Amino acid sequence: MRANTGDELLMHGRVVGQQDRTATIVEVMGARGEPPYRVRFDDGHEAVVSPGPDSVVQEPHGQGQR
Repeated sequence: MRANTGDELLMHGRVVGQQDRTATIVEVMGARGEPPYRVRFDDGHEAVVSPGPDSVVQEPHGQGQR
């Protein structure tokens, strides 16, 4: 998985009833666009994540997938 600052990270819910979450990547901390990423959720909360296979990197506003 590779990303750039400004891309969106879509994390699919892992259990029944859990909604998908989308966050904006504000910092790429790995080499060559690799995880971990510092992300900001819509509510302003920030976290450092190492996304798993249930996650997808998208260009801003859903313009594409990587």
